[in-house]
Amino acid sequence: MASGDFRLLRPLVHLLVPLFIHWIAEEMTVSVLVDVTTRALCPGQSSCAKAIYINGLQQTVVGIFKMVVLPILGQLADEYGRKPLLLITISTSIVPFAILAWDVSRAAVYIYFVLRTISYIISQGSILCISVAYAADVIEVSKRSTTFGWITGLFSVSHVLGNILARFLPEGWIFEVSIFLLVCATLYMKIFLIETVKVAPRQSENRSCSFIVLEVLQDRWNSMKDTIFVFSSSTTLKRISFISFYYELGMSGISSILLYYLKSAFGFNKNQFSEILLMVSFGSIFSQILVLPHINSLMGEKGVLCIALIASIAYGVLYGLAWAPWVPYLSASFGVIYVLVKPSTCAIISKAVISSDQGKAQGLIAAVQSVASLLSPVVMSPLTSLFISSDAPFDCKGFSILVASISLIISLGHASLLHSENSNKLPEHEPGQYGDETVEAPLLTQP
Repeated sequence: MASGDFRLLRPLVHLLVPLFIHWIAEEMTVSVLVDVTTRALCPGQSSCAKAIYINGLQQTVVGIFKMVVLPILGQLADEYGRKPLLLITISTSIVPFAILAWDVSRAAVYIYFVLRTISYIISQGSILCISVAYAADVIEVSKRSTTFGWITGLFSVSHVLGNILARFLPEGWIFEVSIFLLVCATLYMKIFLIETVKVAPRQSENRSCSFIVLEVLQDRWNSMKDTIFVFSSSTTLKRISFISFYYELGMSGISSILLYYLKSAFGFNKNQFSEILLMVSFGSIFSQILVLPHINSLMGEKGVLCIALIASIAYGVLYGLAWAPWVPYLSASFGVIYVLVKPSTCAIISKAVISSDQGKAQGLIAAVQSVASLLSPVVMSPLTSLFISSDAPFDCKGFSILVASISLIISLGHASLLHSENSNKLPEHEPGQYGDETVEAPLLTQP
């Protein structure tokens, strides 16, 4: 990456630092949560159907509420600023992890699941959406794909560091260290992050509570209509919505049961989970930060997206057919490529709308993904529980993962129909409506 591209990231430093810390804190708890929940809910057992079902129920509940919450958070980020919404979303994990730091009994685990569900409803997906909208405010259109690659690349770096901490820290310290990092990230963002949205001053009047409620509802309704207009007037956003839906349907289904499947099929524990996640994360850093800027200039976002989706299909099929303990490691290696789905998708969405609609567009696509996250556990949880049990109709513990891979194939079919975008072309819905606003420019510039 050229030094000029590094300079482009300067306006994002105070966004990327707290996000990086936050993602480390989140990731370091992933592998240990499987062991903690399994021990608490199914003592002395290597697999736990109850934990799988609760995890599926959690994902379903989160998906239901995210369908409504994500577009609203995107609208609020466009209207009231990125910073307050980011502060709210990155701080929601503190209390759930504090529960497990205090106690890991069965009751504490149930309380954790309830609070973590609320946390996911607010933060899952919304942090990246609002961060991408913030980046679109300060980065010119032609450089956004590279910038989004850096954001997702740092996400992979945080996975590496989070898994290293999980691998070497004593289990009893993991939640305490995670809480400390989450608090530091929130404080850093509060102190240093610069707001990019110019919020219109609001008159302070003595108004009744009912009037305020009606005004808020009217504002949300008007904003929702604007969001629907942005979506319906863009063929690119329509196509991306199908791609995102089927991709998320497959990948969220796989990720929700993968660790439980590996634990049951091959006896994997925290150490093997961390090794697999580390391997993927190291490769992802290389592909997103160093490779993506070069191949994107040669192939465009559509080409990168199609290659990444092909890799995701190979990832799912190999996991589903895994016949030896080394096969999951081979399958995980395809994660180095399929991680490019996220930055390429974000870049396509960002190019389809103007800066003032970034939050709405990203939030709406995230809501579509949440619908997929809602539906996938309905099939994946009972199907996985059936095939890893002794009552399976035939011997294929990864059958549910093979089923999820069909959704990834459908997503690839839609991606092949996506029209290539000219990076200098104005968004499709703009002419005649936004006037001077159609010409985008970074809101923060560097000397």
